[in-house]
Amino acid sequence: MSEQRPQYGEYATVEEQRRLAGLPPLDAVEAVPAEPAALRPAATASPEEAAPKPRSWDRLLTIALLAYGVVNVFMTAGSYLDLPAVMNESLQLLGVDGEFSNFAQGRLWGTIAAAVLVIGWVITAVLSMRRLRTGKISWWVPLVGALATGVVVSFCIAVPMMGDPAFLSYLESMTGV
Repeated sequence: MSEQRPQYGEYATVEEQRRLAGLPPLDAVEAVPAEPAALRPAATASPEEAAPKPRSWDRLLTIALLAYGVVNVFMTAGSYLDLPAVMNESLQLLGVDGEFSNFAQGRLWGTIAAAVLVIGWVITAVLSMRRLRTGKISWWVPLVGALATGVVVSFCIAVPMMGDPAFLSYLESMTGV
């Protein structure tokens, strides 16, 4: 059997450890009697005891925004699963002559957009709840999550729209090309 080497500081005395750590010797430190936590002033409370003060307005606002978001996600994601129909309605609202005909990409990117909406909401909810548990202000997380998810979803919707002949001819007529 081989001898194991001692770990760092294993053979050092308490006095040697204190000296190397830059602390005064034990006999120079006067003993302070320990007070019960209930008698200790709040300013000297340990980090475990000093839990952040919950903000009821922040909790209420965060949960309300998340609830609004989940309703919006389910309604919008359902419509994105039939993206060609949504695109036809959008083209009619724009006054475009013609119908959306990029069905394959519309179905694919509509499904991707619906999945991005759901995943974006789940990530936003998890981050919001983590911040709420730690007592940090969290009302802004659902707003930033909605904005970030909206940017990605807009890209997903733009891909089939920019590949549609009716929409491209509408853009050409608007630019005068």
